[in-house]
Amino acid sequence: MNESNANRLIVASCTPITHEPVFQSVLESMGLDPSYLEFVNIREHASFVHRDDKPGAQKVAEDAIRSGVARAAVLEKILIKEVDITQKALIIGGGVAGLTAAIDLAEQGFEVHLVEKSPTIGGKMALLDRTFPTDDCSI
Repeated sequence: MNESNANRLIVASCTPITHEPVFQSVLESMGLDPSYLEFVNIREHASFVHRDDKPGAQKVAEDAIRSGVARAAVLEKILIKEVDITQKALIIGGGVAGLTAAIDLAEQGFEVHLVEKSPTIGGKMALLDRTFPTDDCSI
C-alpha cells in the first residue's frame, strides 16, 4: 500500500466478523484510518449461494467486488465520540418481549420504565390459558 500510495483497502473474502479487526489494525499500524476498509463478502454472497453454478458464482463475486470498489471510493473517516450513558430505559409494551427486556435491563442496574396501553401486562399471553412446556397459567 505504501509503494502504490493507496489510501483504501478492499478485502474480498468471507464475513468481516472474523477478520475485520485484523485488517483495521493493519491500517492503523500504517497510519491510515480504519474507516477506509471495505469488506466484500464473496464467500456467503457468491460461493455458498452458487456452489453448483461456478460461472454464476464468479459473476456475482465480480459484481460484488466492483460494488466494493465503488463504495471504497467514497468512504469517509468515521469520527468516534465517547458519551456518558444514562442507565435508564423506556420499554414500550408489557408483552413477553417487553417484560423480558425490562427484567434483563433491571438486572444490569438500569432504571426501567415500562409502558403498557392495556390495564394488564402480558400482551398476547393474556389470550392463552396455559404455557409450554410447564403448563403453567399464562397470566
